[in-house]
Amino acid sequence: MTGIDKRPVDHPVYVRAPGPKRTGLHSGLVGDPIGDIKHHGGDDQAVYAYAREDYDWWEDELGRQLAGGAFGENLTTAGIDVNGSLIGEVWRVGDELELQPTFGRIPCATFQARMGERQWLKRFTKVNRTGAYLRVITPGHVRAGDAITVIHRPARSVSIAEAFGIYMLDPASLARLLDADSLPDDLRQEVEERVARL
Repeated sequence: MTGIDKRPVDHPVYVRAPGPKRTGLHSGLVGDPIGDIKHHGGDDQAVYAYAREDYDWWEDELGRQLAGGAFGENLTTAGIDVNGSLIGEVWRVGDELELQPTFGRIPCATFQARMGERQWLKRFTKVNRTGAYLRVITPGHVRAGDAITVIHRPARSVSIAEAFGIYMLDPASLARLLDADSLPDDLRQEVEERVARL
């Protein structure tokens, strides 16, 4: 079972912190299924956002149209630099919901199969247009067309794109990820262990 097949909705959806990855409610969006609870969901991956601008870039690259939700995201954004967002900044979505970017999306075999493109995982990684996983700071409803405003930017952090590039392609720079105070705890522990082995 997979939850990657997302479709636009025309009604408000409630978003809340789902709790631990394997034992909680899994997705931050009420009614959103997650198939692989070992690798997806939980508080640090409660919501996945992908930018329409990056979809437009991929459409040119792939020579085909991509509808919002094609990458399995919960929010298809416009007008906000998702990949340039800082780990730990806070977005207000609509009137009440507050979300915080935590890390980029690491592509998986389900994503590869859905896209049907040769070497998709390598291409997606190399291009580094990953979108962002987000944790829920303040629960609330999200609606199509809600404005997204950055209401807090940390003084010390790394962007989603920089963090993903380092994690996936530049292990010598892993210590830089520790500058992000809001890096997910399990990822921080992994990075600390990898840095200690270098």
